[in-house]
Amino acid sequence: MSSNIRVAVVTGGNKGIGLAIVRDLCQQFSGDVMLTARDVARGQAAVQQLQAEGLSPRFHQLDIDDLRSIQALRDFLLKEYGGLNVLVNNAGIAFKSRVVNVSSTESVRALNNCSPELQQKFKSETITEEELVGLMNKFVEDTKNGVHKKEGWPSTAYGVTKIGVTVLSRIYARKLSEQRAGDKILLNACCPWWVRTDMAGPKAPKSPEEGAETPVYLALLPSDAEGPHGQFVSEKKVVEWGVPP
Repeated sequence: MSSNIRVAVVTGGNKGIGLAIVRDLCQQFSGDVMLTARDVARGQAAVQQLQAEGLSPRFHQLDIDDLRSIQALRDFLLKEYGGLNVLVNNAGIAFKSRVVNVSSTESVRALNNCSPELQQKFKSETITEEELVGLMNKFVEDTKNGVHKKEGWPSTAYGVTKIGVTVLSRIYARKLSEQRAGDKILLNACCPWWVRTDMAGPKAPKSPEEGAETPVYLALLPSDAEGPHGQFVSEKKVVEWGVPP
């Protein structure tokens, strides 16, 4: 076990913003950087690309939709490192000291296009994970049944999923403050802005490297930092949740 060595894990690290985050962490993080990807060949190709740049990431397969895959990574991290220091989610896992979930300002736009009733639920300081899952499932069912507008939802599946990411981040941060305050774990959601990726296309104004700046900033918050925590962060600044950008 190399429990004296710190480790940072990046999900979806084989391309786009994820790859740029891995590259920055390899240059700035004092420990091992684990690039994970669903597809082993693509993940290993990304590692080889970074190695050609003189960097030394490690690779582990991870499919966040496969519980066995998540458990395999968890077991590996426990055996090799005794845990996890930094987790950057492009796409989820547990036990860490810095957690960054990549969301989007589209979550804010989508929230403000929800009905007042839905907005109140999503902004609640006491919303639970179970309640959030129920709302996400309701959106799926309402959309399937063609009644999502009538039920107060916006017409953007992407935006609603990012509402879920942001609100879940707030819920987990609240739980950490209540149950593990002494561990000094900081968990935040952030927006990398409109970045030239496969999804956003070539006309987006930011490069993946520029999009990685805020996630990496949050991942590398100093050990004595007390915040931000449970916040939505854009351009390295805390943005009030629910306020239009």
